[in-house]
Amino acid sequence: MTLATDLMNIALIIAFAVIALAQVLSMVRLVLGPTTGDRILALDTMVINALGLVVLMGISQGVQIYFEVSLLIAMLGFVSTVALARFVLRGDIIE
Repeated sequence: MTLATDLMNIALIIAFAVIALAQVLSMVRLVLGPTTGDRILALDTMVINALGLVVLMGISQGVQIYFEVSLLIAMLGFVSTVALARFVLRGDIIE
């Protein structure tokens, strides 16, 4: 193996560890969040962290389908965050 692949593997391992830590910290904020807004923000952050993990999986395995999956996760995360925030503010999603 060359130096470039070794550095890439080390960078991927560090990135996986950092995003996993961010996911755990977001889960702590979800459980301990004093307000509903904190919990909604923690859920949105968890979606973004999951998106990062999927992209890292695609990079590490060299499979392009993970990038399409990440787009689906991003769209579903955005829609669910907007729907949850609207439900908290207005009490209904569809008027």
